[in-house]
Amino acid sequence: MKILILGAGKMGSFFTDVLSFEHEVGVYDVNPLNLRFMYNCYRFTTLEEITNFKPELVINAVTVKYTLDAFHQILPVLPKDCIISDIASVKTGLQEFYENCGFRYVSTHPMFGPTFANLDQLSTENAIIIKEGDHLGKIFFKDLYQHLGLNIFEYTFKGHDETVAYSLSIPFVSTFVFAAVMKHQDAPGTTFKRHMSIAKGVLNEDDFLLQEILFNPHTPEQVESIRTELNELLDIISHKDPERMHAYLSKIREKIK
Repeated sequence: MKILILGAGKMGSFFTDVLSFEHEVGVYDVNPLNLRFMYNCYRFTTLEEITNFKPELVINAVTVKYTLDAFHQILPVLPKDCIISDIASVKTGLQEFYENCGFRYVSTHPMFGPTFANLDQLSTENAIIIKEGDHLGKIFFKDLYQHLGLNIFEYTFKGHDETVAYSLSIPFVSTFVFAAVMKHQDAPGTTFKRHMSIAKGVLNEDDFLLQEILFNPHTPEQVESIRTELNELLDIISHKDPERMHAYLSKIREKIK
């Protein structure tokens, strides 16, 4: 299959590596410097090259801020039978776009990133395939993700956004709070160093991505739950109540079993 990947960043490079030995892959990026280390693939910097390539599948792997812009740029030069797809972690606006674009589409979300995941061992990682998509497109990604050893789940666009609000906004907000109150430690303990490593990884993500995840309409409810728990914990600590502390620790240990 002829596959065009938009964007030569971390995830674009990952998908190129995964697919280029079994498919004919071209990578398009407006910045030629980003293509320097791409191998076993065609490297495109113009729309004319895409026209001549005639892709059968497009995987949009640009940063979430430019996902829709990248689609709008290349749609005029794609064959009408081409399937377009995205791997965005934020699906805001994508369902409406797909329903009006005139192309078959499939939307997925690999629930991992190069920051933390071991890309050589993905059996503990997950991927979401959006139900509202082309049947053959969904089969392609299901086969790909199974080959990678990922655990696959199907959600609607709405269900995906609810899941992301829970699984990303809670750890992101918790990390922000940790970073906001953090002070330099000359001799940090192991737990502190692990939290610091997570904080650096999260804050290394694109600002727009972090913003869009937190601006998800389902996020405020999750953040409110954090505030509720902090208020309860602060009250227990302020009153130095050992019985409530024990009960609280028992409650949260039960949640992480």
